[in-house]
This record gives sequence, C-alpha cells and structure tokens, in this order.
Amino acid sequence: MDEPCAVDAKVIGAPTASKYGIRESEELQHQFEVLSDSNKSQLKIKEDGILAGKLVAKISVITLLGVGITELIIANLAGIASIFAGGMNLLSYAMTSFNLFVGLYMAYYPADGKFHFGYHKVESFVALVTAMGMVAMGLAIIYHLYLSSIYPHEINQPLITMVVLSLATAIFFYNAFQVRILANKYNILSLQTHAKSFIRGSSVSAISLFSVLVATQLGYLQMDAVGSLIIAGYIFYIAYLSLKKSSLNLVDAWENPKVVDKIRNVIQENEKFKEKVRVNSILLRPSGITGAHAEIQIGVDGYTPLTDVELLCIQIEMAIRSEISTMNRISIIPRARSILNQRTIEKRQLIDAPIRI
Repeated sequence: MDEPCAVDAKVIGAPTASKYGIRESEELQHQFEVLSDSNKSQLKIKEDGILAGKLVAKISVITLLGVGITELIIANLAGIASIFAGGMNLLSYAMTSFNLFVGLYMAYYPADGKFHFGYHKVESFVALVTAMGMVAMGLAIIYHLYLSSIYPHEINQPLITMVVLSLATAIFFYNAFQVRILANKYNILSLQTHAKSFIRGSSVSAISLFSVLVATQLGYLQMDAVGSLIIAGYIFYIAYLSLKKSSLNLVDAWENPKVVDKIRNVIQENEKFKEKVRVNSILLRPSGITGAHAEIQIGVDGYTPLTDVELLCIQIEMAIRSEISTMNRISIIPRARSILNQRTIEKRQLIDAPIRI
C-alpha cells in the first residue's frame, strides 16, 4: 500500500514507516506477542477442558445406554409403563451425551480447504438429528402407555424393579455432577448447559422410582401412568428446545443480544481507545459448541497511520477476549468515520489552504 494512512487521503509529510519509526513497530510487535500468549493460554485451558469433557461424555454414553437398555428389559418383564418411560429418558440422554462428545471432538478439528471455518456446525446437525430421535422416543412412550391401558396386567418383581431404578437414578445424578464439576472448572459454556440439562434429567428419572414406589407399596396404580406421561412430556420439551437451538445455529441466528451490548461497552468504555473509536456495527454468528465468531466494524480518523490502526485493532481484540472468553474468531474492520473530528477538519483546512509566497 503506497499511502501511509488507514484510508486513501491527501497528506503532507513522510510515510508511516519513516515518521513513526522503530518505537511503534516494537510496540506493535509487543502487542502481537501479548495477544498470541493470551490466545495460547486460553487455548490450552480449553483443550484440557475439552479432553476431560470428551472422556466424561464417552463414559456417560456407555453407562446411560447400558442402564437404559436394562430398564427397558425390566419394563417388558415387569409390565410397568413408568420404567419404560424412564429407560427411554436414559436413552435420550445417552444420545445427548453422544451429541456432546461429537461437539467437543469437532470443536478444534482443523479447518481445511473445504470448510474454511472448521467443522463446528457438525455439532448442530447432530443435535438436530438427536432431537428427532427424542420425538420418536416420546411417541414410543405414549404408544407403550396406550398398550398398557388396553391390556392391563399385574406388576411383577417390584423389589428388583425399585433396586434397578435406584441404581439408575444414582448413576444419572453422578454423571450430572461430574459434568457440572468440569463445566465450572474450565468455564466451557456447552458443558455448563449440559450439566443443567443432566441434573433436570436425573430428577425426571427419579419420577420413575417414585411412581413405582407409590403404585406397588400404596396401591395407587394410576401413578404408573402419571409418571409415564410426565417423562414423555419432559422428553418432548427437551426435543423442542434442541430442535429450536440446533436449527437456529445452522442458519447462523444469534439469540443473545446482551453479548453485543457487552462488546460495545468494552470498546466504548476503555480509556485507551474510547476517544479514538466509534463502533459502527457488531455482527455475531455461533460457531458450534465452543463459542462464536465476531465481525466488528469500527470508525476511526481517516488520517490515522496504518501502524496506529493495526495497534488499535489488536488492543480492541485483547480487551474483548479478556472480557468474553467464548469468542473463537474476532475480525475488526476499520473504516473512516463519516463524522470528521476536529483534527481531520484542521488537516483538511491545511491541505486546501492556498500557498502564499
């Protein structure tokens, strides 16, 4: 670029490199190193969290799948609709754990020539398919409950059934709190979301135990059907939320306007550059399980040297990353301000003034 400024403009004086010299270059290099070290540190923490999360998700898939299938077998032997619903609930969360594993696996899968921004959207696609499977599970519970109502039969083996349900509920709670511990330790949003979902799901799983206990010990056989309906309704609710979120992610919808406001405040309230920068636009798009991409257009003085503009962009990126750790990619685009400040006006007056001899 032949011009020494951020945009094409008439200037009087030496080029940027000779005018601002070595000091600005060293400062710019220092800011690059600081930003690089900060990114490496955050990346290392995220990688540790992702490795731990992948291990927990893998264990959750195996345990929930095994216990869920066991509950389905017992449901067919004992003829209890709420156990069948509980088994379906465990299988649905096994699918959710698998979705979490896929998302964490793809989180840092390297971009290539075909997918320039990486494979983050694979997690959203898997979540969409998982949600459809949950809808099918909810329908299977309703159908099983319908058959149980038409062809009622005696509840068999209540003691073994309650032991298995107690074990399943305990395993569910254990998996939920393991995910929550990792989420709090590594501050990964996806793990935090799944931890809350797992805790709610384990509470719903306890409904099967409560329903069987009331039906077999107190004689209120209607509780079996009530428990099944509650679990089916919860599975439909989770499926709806998953369908909505994954669909919006696939079409790049952003649902959290507070993040936009926070980024704007970080830029406008920073003492280093709040007088130099005006935020023109902030565009965000979800990038899968680990965060988002941000495109920020800022207005700067058109006579600002390129070295200063680059340094300013690095400082803004560092300020944003220090406040919002979930930003994977931040693109800052400088533009000349439409409303010129006093410095620009004075320079233009100097350039346009007639030369007097």
